[in-house]
Amino acid sequence: MDKDALVSSTAPVRIAVFDFDGTCIDNQSGGLFSLYLFRRGYISLPRAARLFRWGARYLLHLPNRQEEAREIIIEALNEHTEDEVHEIMQEFFERALVKRIRPKAVCEVRLREEEGCVTLLVSATFAGIALPAARYLAVDDCLATEMECDAEGRYTGRVKGAVLAGIEKPRAVERWANAHFGEGGWRLEYAYGDHHTDEYLLERAAHPFAVSPGRTLKAIARRRGWRIVDWDRR
Repeated sequence: MDKDALVSSTAPVRIAVFDFDGTCIDNQSGGLFSLYLFRRGYISLPRAARLFRWGARYLLHLPNRQEEAREIIIEALNEHTEDEVHEIMQEFFERALVKRIRPKAVCEVRLREEEGCVTLLVSATFAGIALPAARYLAVDDCLATEMECDAEGRYTGRVKGAVLAGIEKPRAVERWANAHFGEGGWRLEYAYGDHHTDEYLLERAAHPFAVSPGRTLKAIARRRGWRIVDWDRR
């Protein structure tokens, strides 16, 4: 897609934003990555128990500090350099996530690109996982959670900036779009999400889609008149 031509056009650039976990894939990459690391000996049983408790609270919609789960995982990999961790994440994507990408997600990305939209993957997952997913889906760019590194290239265990979940997703999209197309030079045409926290993103789109949504988002979508679609493989 010729972004220079889009910027020079008088009409606002149309953007289609896709959530990743539960939307483009039929599961949660964070949970799958934790299990992947545990089975390979990177994560100890006590650390796995902490992740399980965090996941249980997430599923029950109980208050949770978004950074905690990411910190637990990255702390388990702090003996590895940033490049080594990205290699682990790339291998995880190839072995565990490719088979979970929903074919309908791939088709929808193609459809929006054919319409002339700029496509963007936005996810709370680690950037090292989101990047190979973005390449596979062939979106124009991706935004995901970054982790802080020290001067020696090793992770500190802290999130860099904010976890891209909830309200942080539309904020990140706005920053990215303003930087690429200028304020007023774009509009959020389509947004796709599966979780109730994606409401913040979906409500800003001209055409919001609740994708195989959980019960809470399904109720929100029905109340607000948003389209509900089923992207399950069946």
